[in-house]
Amino acid sequence: MRRCNEIYTIGASIKNLAPRGVREMRLKIMEVKLIVFVLLQAVTVRSQVNPEMCRYPLGMTGGQIQDEDISASSHWSESTAARFGRHVDLRSLHFITLVGTQGRHADGMGNEFAQRYRIKYSRDGSSWVGWHDRKGRQIIEGNSNAYDVVLKDLEPPIIARFVRFMPVTDHSMIVCMRVELYGCEWLDGLMSYSIPDGHQMIYRGLDVFFNDSVYDGASAERLTKGLGQLTDGTWGLDDFLHSHSYNFWPGYDYVGWNNRSFPRGYVEMIFEFDHVRNFSSMKVHCNNMFSRGVRMFRQVTCYFRSGSEWEADPVTFRPAVDRVSQSARFITVPLGDRTASTIKCRFHFSDLWMLFSEVAFQSGDDPTHKVDDSNTRILIGCLVAIIAILLAIIVIILWRQVWQKMLEKASRRMLDDELTARLAIQTRAFSFHHSIFPLCADYQEPSRLIRKLPEFSQSTEHLAFAAGGSDGAPHYAEADIISLQESSDSSTYSITAVNMNFFAGTDSSMREFPRQKLTFKEKLGEGQFGEVHLCEAEGMQDFLGEDLSIEGNNESPLLVAVKTLREDANKNARNDFLKEIRIMSRLRDPNIVRLLAVCVDTDPLCMITEYMENGDLNQFLCNLRLKAADEDEIKQEETEGKSMVSYTTLIGMAVQIASGMKYLSSLNFVHRDLATRNCLVGKKYTIKIADFGMSRNLYRGDYYRIQGRAVLPIRWMSWESILLGKFTMASDVWAFGVTLWEILTLCKEQPYSQLSDEQVIENTGEFFREQGKQVYLPKPPCCPDRIYKDLMLSCWRRNAKQRPSFQEIHSQLLESLA
Repeated sequence: MRRCNEIYTIGASIKNLAPRGVREMRLKIMEVKLIVFVLLQAVTVRSQVNPEMCRYPLGMTGGQIQDEDISASSHWSESTAARFGRHVDLRSLHFITLVGTQGRHADGMGNEFAQRYRIKYSRDGSSWVGWHDRKGRQIIEGNSNAYDVVLKDLEPPIIARFVRFMPVTDHSMIVCMRVELYGCEWLDGLMSYSIPDGHQMIYRGLDVFFNDSVYDGASAERLTKGLGQLTDGTWGLDDFLHSHSYNFWPGYDYVGWNNRSFPRGYVEMIFEFDHVRNFSSMKVHCNNMFSRGVRMFRQVTCYFRSGSEWEADPVTFRPAVDRVSQSARFITVPLGDRTASTIKCRFHFSDLWMLFSEVAFQSGDDPTHKVDDSNTRILIGCLVAIIAILLAIIVIILWRQVWQKMLEKASRRMLDDELTARLAIQTRAFSFHHSIFPLCADYQEPSRLIRKLPEFSQSTEHLAFAAGGSDGAPHYAEADIISLQESSDSSTYSITAVNMNFFAGTDSSMREFPRQKLTFKEKLGEGQFGEVHLCEAEGMQDFLGEDLSIEGNNESPLLVAVKTLREDANKNARNDFLKEIRIMSRLRDPNIVRLLAVCVDTDPLCMITEYMENGDLNQFLCNLRLKAADEDEIKQEETEGKSMVSYTTLIGMAVQIASGMKYLSSLNFVHRDLATRNCLVGKKYTIKIADFGMSRNLYRGDYYRIQGRAVLPIRWMSWESILLGKFTMASDVWAFGVTLWEILTLCKEQPYSQLSDEQVIENTGEFFREQGKQVYLPKPPCCPDRIYKDLMLSCWRRNAKQRPSFQEIHSQLLESLA
């Protein structure tokens, strides 16, 4: 058989294939701080790896792999495949997350590639392990031709120094593989851990397995000489019954043990490292769902060994007891800068079960290795120079921001005139936008994120951000109040009152309400150009008349929400405020908050809308508990004085929201901010959709700031809205799926609560790439599979055209109640 001399051509042809993801979309000022932090940390502390960031090429371009580190096997199997294949020595332990392969075309002279292959790896060069995925499959699909590059994520990742590639093919195929590995250095230095095998829990008839399913060492009653789920970089969710992927069994992300199997009351783990190290701390990710008998450990005692004997004085640590939050969390155990090559830790139970999903160690420099003083001086000099450069960059960035603000003020007058001219030619009903700044650069900022993604740079350069989306639909809640900054109250307004001829094309029933009959009760929120007040309107029922009457007692004042326009609002804000009045006056649906009246004869301009007596849906649900199926449990809840709600009632709320959105979509309206905070609750669980949740300080955490000013509800937004600035009825459908998830979890946590805002944005890039790495919201405990899989997940489909319409969503929810 021909030898393939190019099996490790790890150069320019593949070197730039590592997907960078959306992590480069940070604000520049945050990037500078992060770089300084990483540089300082690199000198003092080593920490655990992050699989999402650990995707760098490990090839010849960085000088890590030399020719002498690549060896070939002359031992062949009965087929044309090498029994041992080629192997590479990375010179140190690495965390390998991705493999790229390519064949050899040789300008038409050859056509050699591997259709399939296996991987073996070793941490010490003597003990080899065959890689398999989380479902036990060892064969990796390779190339189908000689020129395309194929990237394969390794799930689980590999921790190894030596890696072998073993092509799998038939007798007739000539094989040539060019390979690149992607990952980063394994700074923990952990070679193996030894733990008891995980146990099985039976929870309400459901089998929950807590075994270490990807462990690569010996498996008996105790797992030895290997690594597995405790070092795969994946942290378990708060609810251990759910996994990051719904394809696996309950409990998959955790390794856990039952207290009854350990008479001494603790689980003993032994960690072996590549050499003697100076350990500062250990981080353990624990589950704490005490309502199901799971708590984080009560105490841990760690022993240290550098030679053949364990040291006499261990380190003992007791974490603070948490009887309130059931969130999973990392617990940092200080190790007191102890020196060892092996650590033995005994974790004591504090409840029936103890579940871990990740263990990582932080250590200083190798105590057996003395760094040359000259190298230290060079390193310090480089760091000082880099910090000086970064400080200069910060000054430049701050100067640019000041300069941009000056330019914005100078250009705002031109924008006002342009907007006025644009609105003058819009005559078709419902064909205009009513945002405060349709041309504002702040609101267009999300589209710039697209340019940070190399995957978008070629295919989407022609896409431009439009404030109303590509379909030109008006939007119901693009937040006339877009800033959450505090501002002082003002009692005077300088905006000229509006002549009622403005409402010539509006519903004839829209009339001026005597503002002296409004009694202020509470300020619901405020923004850059307006405020929202909760008021009582005396005589509103008689004012509306029989045709427009709403639920309420004629004898008592009616609770209403009053939007006002502040005196410092510019012409754009004033025009949009009046446009919103015109639009809302035409909306007539039992599940849409109605505009009842206006106050525009004198300043300040006001619009009066319905306000439901039970407030917004988010706060309403937070105070409820799901009605249990067990009668005794129901009685217990009643004695505790906690209001309860049934699953059927929750779906009934979702049906009303879907009905209101069906009405808006029939008018070609895009809401843009659908969420439980923007729904109001009345008597008998009546739900109506509103639009002023953004102005409330209570929900400022639900919005992501763009350069400190404009805010976006990214946890409810579709991937195309965040990356492309594209808002359509389909993006409202996406937000409805998140809103339904809120309802069925009783708003007990924020969507994607385990992710930071930046990670949420990164996740949208995974939706675009569609490589199966995107993270979905987990199925709520009370949610049936058919609602989650057939409805929720369909709302979050990558292709907007494949998402259901609100008509279909409404019908499907009604059928589920039948």
